[in-house]
Amino acid sequence: MAAALSFSSSSSLVFPSSSKSFSYEQPRFSISTRSSSSNNNSVRCNLIEPLGFENGKPFIPVLNEQSLPNYLASNSRYPQTLANQNDTRLRIFSGTANPALSQEIACYMGLELGKIKIKRFADGEIYVQLRESVRGCDVFLVQPTCPPANENLMELLIMIDACRRASAKTITAVIPYFGYARADRKTQGRESIAAKLVANLITEAGANRVLACDLHSGQSMGYFDIPVDHVYGQPVVLDYLASKNICSDDLVVVSPDVGGVARARAFAKKLSDAPLAIVDKRRHGHNVAEVMNLIGDVKGKVAVMVDDMIDTAGTISKGAALLHQEGAREVYACSTHAVFSPPAIERLSSGLFQEVIITNTIPVLEKNYFPQLTVLSVANLLGETIWRVHDDCSVSSIFQ
Repeated sequence: MAAALSFSSSSSLVFPSSSKSFSYEQPRFSISTRSSSSNNNSVRCNLIEPLGFENGKPFIPVLNEQSLPNYLASNSRYPQTLANQNDTRLRIFSGTANPALSQEIACYMGLELGKIKIKRFADGEIYVQLRESVRGCDVFLVQPTCPPANENLMELLIMIDACRRASAKTITAVIPYFGYARADRKTQGRESIAAKLVANLITEAGANRVLACDLHSGQSMGYFDIPVDHVYGQPVVLDYLASKNICSDDLVVVSPDVGGVARARAFAKKLSDAPLAIVDKRRHGHNVAEVMNLIGDVKGKVAVMVDDMIDTAGTISKGAALLHQEGAREVYACSTHAVFSPPAIERLSSGLFQEVIITNTIPVLEKNYFPQLTVLSVANLLGETIWRVHDDCSVSSIFQ
């Protein structure tokens, strides 16, 4: 027998009477905030799965124009969307990888997720059927290729093929987390460059555009023969850090390896040009790293470690131990993608970190929550980007 998964969703919004905003050095970003359990002025929508857990660290997305920052409120399509819900030229469909994020995006845009049937046969084969017409429409398929990567990637390819055969005008693959991104070059002989292979598969399946969040390396965009819109999750994390009221003189941004220096430098620049430190790391194999030295001064400072993803947490936890050894007062870990392969949870919850700040590009299971974890939503950021792609407007201006 086949196990069926059908998605058909509707959403309702409750608008708050007030909102809290944070600020830091220009340019100003404020995409979404985490709400405490005592805050009754929260925005909620009916989701496919719950977003909060009983660990004191729930996250609730900001879903209305009243809570948007100045730089988005003036250009946002949101105020018009409630009046334009009959605009059938834009359709959003969700895969099974992260339906909660897809629903949040639809809530922000004032739309409903498209009806789609996804099931798996007894032998594991994937079946996809669109339950509504997409002829002549701009279709956006939200599906991160997170673990299980091969299952979710194949599901995305079949969704793209279904839309192409249903005569969609354009098909945009919205990939909040792009799997296989680390296999982006040859470091040894006879290695594959899987990132290029996956890019070819998505292109050949029929996608016209890709919208990805925080790719592991910039060169991955060049692997696609179709346009790629690269969305940065930094504004979400920066806005939350601004709420911590950390004195700029006490702050230092740390790159956990040499390869992430450019990312950490850009992050530090937006945090009042904070000083930068670098962890010198040697990798002896996949998911195996050894910390050698620390470049920079962290004594008595609040260290903010910045990376694009946390997989087994080996690199970032060893780096945090070194920072404490060198006299850091507190250590924060900031990452866009929470892959959390074992034994990541044990390492992250061991007391090395004051707080571990991630986003919901990858769904976090309830069993993987721990007291130091904070999850921020990128739904508004992705929703705004989808509107701009649909309207042929600038995407890069969001971050300027």
